[in-house]
Amino acid sequence: MTKTHSRTLLAGIAVLAALAAGCASKPDSYYTLASSVPADQIAAPAASGTVPLAIELAPVAVPERLARPQMVVRKPGGSVQVEVLEQHRWASSFENELRDALASGIATRLGALDVSKGGRPNVQPVWRIAAQLKQFDAVDGRGTHARAADRHRQVADRIGALAHRAAVADTPRPVRKSYG
Repeated sequence: MTKTHSRTLLAGIAVLAALAAGCASKPDSYYTLASSVPADQIAAPAASGTVPLAIELAPVAVPERLARPQMVVRKPGGSVQVEVLEQHRWASSFENELRDALASGIATRLGALDVSKGGRPNVQPVWRIAAQLKQFDAVDGRGTHARAADRHRQVADRIGALAHRAAVADTPRPVRKSYG
C-alpha cells in the first residue's frame, strides 16, 4: 500500500468515526412505579401466633396503547394526541411494573404476605385481587392520572367477591440511565 492510499484510508476512517459519533442517540432512561412506602403507612406486624393476611395479585390488565416498553404521554392542554417516548422506557413491562407496585403497596400497608409468585399457605385463605387499569394518562410536565377497577375474593370462597374503583395520581421515578 502506498503512502497516498494509507492517508486516504486513514482519512476515510476518521470521517466515518466522526459521522458515527455525530449520529449517537441520547441514552435511554428507565423508570419504575415502585417506591418506598413512608413509615407512617406501614401496618403493624401481626401479633405473635397470628398468621398475616395472604394476597395474590393477578396480572394487571392495561389498555393496549400502554402495553409497550416505551412511555406514552398525552400532549398538554387536553389534547387527544399522544407521543411515544422512544428513549423513556419502563424498567420492566408496564403490566409487571403495575402488578409489582400494587402488590408491594397492598402488602406493606396491610401487613400482608404477597404470595403471587409462590409460597401460598395451605391452611390460610388467600385473597385474590384482579385489577384492570381503565385509564392511565401521563401529561408531559404535569404528572400522571390513573383510574382502575379491581375485584377481590377469597380463593376458597367464590361467594362474596368485592368490587372497587379508584383514581390515583403519581409521577414515575428514574431508576438508572443506560449509556451505550
